[in-house]
Amino acid sequence: MKIIDLSKTIQYNPRDPFFMKVKIKHKAHRASRWIIRLFGLPFRLFPKAFMGWADDEIRKMGVHSTTHLDAPWHYAPTSMGKPAKTIDQVPLEWCYGDGIVIDMKHKADFDPITVADIKSFLTQQKLTLVPNMIVLIKTGRDQYMGTKDFFKKGTGMSASATAWLIDQGIKVMGIDQWGWDLPLPYLIKKAKESNNPELFWEAHLVGVDKEYCHMEQLTNLDALPYSGFKVAAFPLKIKGASAGPARVVALLEG
Repeated sequence: MKIIDLSKTIQYNPRDPFFMKVKIKHKAHRASRWIIRLFGLPFRLFPKAFMGWADDEIRKMGVHSTTHLDAPWHYAPTSMGKPAKTIDQVPLEWCYGDGIVIDMKHKADFDPITVADIKSFLTQQKLTLVPNMIVLIKTGRDQYMGTKDFFKKGTGMSASATAWLIDQGIKVMGIDQWGWDLPLPYLIKKAKESNNPELFWEAHLVGVDKEYCHMEQLTNLDALPYSGFKVAAFPLKIKGASAGPARVVALLEG
C-alpha cells in the first residue's frame, strides 16, 4: 500500500497573515533534566544514555490555521434545524472512504466552480459519484502555501456546486487552497460593490440547510489519480470546536 500525505506541515511561517500564525517552542533534550531531578531522581541515577527528553509546545495555533476539517458548527449554530455538530461530534465514518479528485486547475482566480464544471469533468473522465465518497477539489493553489498571497488567490466552490455534491450523498469534501469559498478579500470587495448581502461565504452557508463538512488547505493532490484510492481525514477530537487540524492521507493499493 502506498500512503500519500495530503497535509500541510505545521510550522511557524513569517509570511502567514496574523490569523494563520503558528508558534511552536521546541525544547532541547537537556532542558528536561532538571524536571526529572525535581521529581526526585538524583543525577547519579540518570541512565548514561539519558540526555533528557525532547519536548515541544504549541503556543499558538488556530484550528483553521493549517490542514483541517470544518465541522457544521463552523458555518452556523444550527444545521437542518438542529444544533450543528461540533468537531468532536462528527461521525468518524464520514472521515474515511473512497476518494475522488475533481480537477479544477483550469479555473481562473475568482471564477467560482459550478455544478456544470463538476458534471463536465465527471463525464469527460467517465467517473461516477457514490454516496459517502470523499471528494477532493484540485485547484493547484497549494503552490502558494507559505506565501503572503495564499489566502488572496484561488477559485472557490459556488453554493450550488456545494449543495449538489451534498445531494449526491457526499458528507465530506475538501480543497487544496486556503478556503472553500472564493478568496475572502475578493468576496468582501464584491459584496461591497454589489451591495449583495447573500454573496459573502455563500458556499460555507450551504451547511445551514444541508449538513456537511469540508477540508481546507489540502496539498499534494497532483500525486493522486482521479479515483481508485481511499482517504483518511480524522480531525483532532477537540471538545466543542468548530474544526480540527487533521493529518489527511490517501491510501493506494499496489
